[in-house]
Amino acid sequence: MTDEQLNLTHQKLKTPRAAALAGILFTVLFTSTVVLLRLSVPADPADAGTWLRERAGTVSLALSLLPFAGIAFLWFIGVVRDRLGHLEDQFFSTVFFGSGLLFLAMTFVSAALAGGIVATYALEHSRFIDSGMYTLIRAVMYRVTNVYAIKMAGVFMISLATIWVRTRLMPRSLAFLTYVLALGLLLSITSSLWVTLIFPAWVGAVSAYILVTNLRSPSGKPTQQPGV
Repeated sequence: MTDEQLNLTHQKLKTPRAAALAGILFTVLFTSTVVLLRLSVPADPADAGTWLRERAGTVSLALSLLPFAGIAFLWFIGVVRDRLGHLEDQFFSTVFFGSGLLFLAMTFVSAALAGGIVATYALEHSRFIDSGMYTLIRAVMYRVTNVYAIKMAGVFMISLATIWVRTRLMPRSLAFLTYVLALGLLLSITSSLWVTLIFPAWVGAVSAYILVTNLRSPSGKPTQQPGV
């Protein structure tokens, strides 16, 4: 492969289209994981653990999808930052990048705890439930997912919306809608499935917009949106 071909390949990997496809993949995988888990695991962390006997296979399938969703989300973050280029604000970009990593890390921690519950129940189901460890781990999972991870997702959205407003790389209407949805995540005190799905749905919408604008632009480079 020649140097020119290598340069062309490198440029293709950095295009907004790659970010859009990664974001859409994250939306599909993360939404599938959340739906499968919510259909299998009761929302109440004080449940008796009957789902471990009846739904362990479905939970294991959901947990196996999550790492791939995380990889797609990391790629989405990376190419969104690349799209900003020299317009990137160090303060808001640090908050944007850090909150995204925290969201992903907390999601992985909660998933690892769920996997530990399934594996431990398969080995010592009676002792595990009676020891109180099941209740403790379920409570930790509930707090990590529905309090901390969701709040970090809201911070991620707010910081990126602020960058969009300052750089005008995305429509103001999308930025303001992002603010509204993010406030819903930050102020939410419920574990509703619909609240949890706000974030992947937003990532999918942003990714679809980037994909459409990239297809319309011959150069594939983002352009500043006109002010309102």
